[in-house]
Amino acid sequence: MNTLSYKTISANKETANKEWILIDAENQILGRLASVAAKFLRGKYKTNFTPHADTGDYVVIINADKIRLTGNKWDQKEYIRHTGYPGGQRITTAKQLMEKKPAAMVEKAIKGMLPKNKLGSELFRNLYVYAGTEHNQEAQKPKKIILNSIR
Repeated sequence: MNTLSYKTISANKETANKEWILIDAENQILGRLASVAAKFLRGKYKTNFTPHADTGDYVVIINADKIRLTGNKWDQKEYIRHTGYPGGQRITTAKQLMEKKPAAMVEKAIKGMLPKNKLGSELFRNLYVYAGTEHNQEAQKPKKIILNSIR
């Protein structure tokens, strides 16, 4: 048996075939949308997935202002940040964040599902979130994904 023909191929940035994916977030639950988007950003569904390389796709999310949260999360879910000064902790509810920056809630949910290192920062740059139906990536011809069909 020729064992040289069974070499494991490790993908890198140059050999990864990246695609553009369009996700419509209208009436989608935030966490389920974020987990699918993180899977596409990371490239975990691909056969040549490599944990240390950026082999994922570019993800464009539209209608981020029309996402759903279950239960009482609009009033009870809190986003905490700190200014860096003593007593500088600031708390924002999901409803307040949606009024101020609709795309930020989706971005925070997806960023929390990516690795917490340089690779995660690099993967996050492949995400484009828009509050309305218009986006700037028409030239890339993104492939539309229907989230309810993905398991």
